[in-house]
Parts: sequence; structure tokens; C-alpha cells
Amino acid sequence: MHMIWKDTKVPLKERALALMGEATGRAACKRLGQWLDEQDEPELRQAIVDEAGRQGVLLQDDALSLPGKRLLRLAQGKEEAARVRSNPIARDEEFQCVECGLLVAPHGRTARDHCPRCLTSLHVDVVPGDRAQDCLGKLVPVGLEFRGATPVIAYRCERCGKTGRNQAVLDGEPPDSWEKLMTLSQEADR
Repeated sequence: MHMIWKDTKVPLKERALALMGEATGRAACKRLGQWLDEQDEPELRQAIVDEAGRQGVLLQDDALSLPGKRLLRLAQGKEEAARVRSNPIARDEEFQCVECGLLVAPHGRTARDHCPRCLTSLHVDVVPGDRAQDCLGKLVPVGLEFRGATPVIAYRCERCGKTGRNQAVLDGEPPDSWEKLMTLSQEADR
């Protein structure tokens, strides 16, 4: 495989574009950033900054002195995306149901995010557990699906309309209401 960005006979613009194009994902950015740091080529770094500018990505004045992986992420406009959390946060805490008032104890093994009595939840997360959603609408159960033998509750937010799914908790104390789950299942079949 020809790595055009390493070839000093190729024009700087082409090398910079090739390097930026190859730096997809964290591992590639890290590997190529390390390579860039090992080179004594300020002209290549400047070409990367210039190409980023042509693509509408404005870099700060100190961009040339940044570590290679950060320069590549910034040049591609990926720095902000790299900071967005996408993995769930395990929160297992007590809450009071907004629908029926039941005080729901922590599950102990996994985070319970809905009431075991009425299955209602609250729209508080962007990523499960982050508590970053400002909607705060009531998530009402609207159906039941199965992943194999595991029941999964389908929800819709009464305030914003967002839909989502949460696994039923059958091994909790108390477990999710089997009667309520079956009612959802029958409503989904209609």
C-alpha cells in the first residue's frame, strides 16, 4: 500500500489531503499523529492547516504546535465529535414515579429507569444515565417487543414525542408488573 503522505516528492497539498483522509477513527488519528510528530516537516503541518481552512475548518493560531493526532482531528472538524459521550452511564438510584408515586428502590445490579408498577419513565437522558436531557417529559409505555425471550418496553415521550426502548426488569425487587407487560403486549398485537 502506497502511503502518499510519506512521499516527499508528492506536492504538500496532496500529502496533507491524503494524511487527513486516512486519519479516520481514533486509532488511525493516533497512529498517523505519532508519525506526523516524528517528522521534521513544518511545511506539511502548515499544508494540513491550509487544507482545513479550505474545507471551512478554522484552526487557532497555535495549531501548528499541537500534537499530531489533535491537529488531524481538529483539521477534520472532528474534535467536538470526539468529546461527545456515547456510552451509557450506569446509574442505579432511587426515584419516585411521576405517574403513580411509587418510591422505586435501586435495582442493585443494573440501573432501573422505569417504575415497576406502571412502567412509566421520565425523559431525563440523552445517553442512558447522563441526565443531560432538558425535556423532562413523561415517557409512557406504548408497546412491548421481545429480544429473544427478553421483553423490551417501547416508550413515547408525551412532551417531545421521542420514542425509545428499555429492557423490562424481571429480576428486580419488585419485578416489573407482568400484568402491565402483558397488557402492553396485547395492545401491540391490535
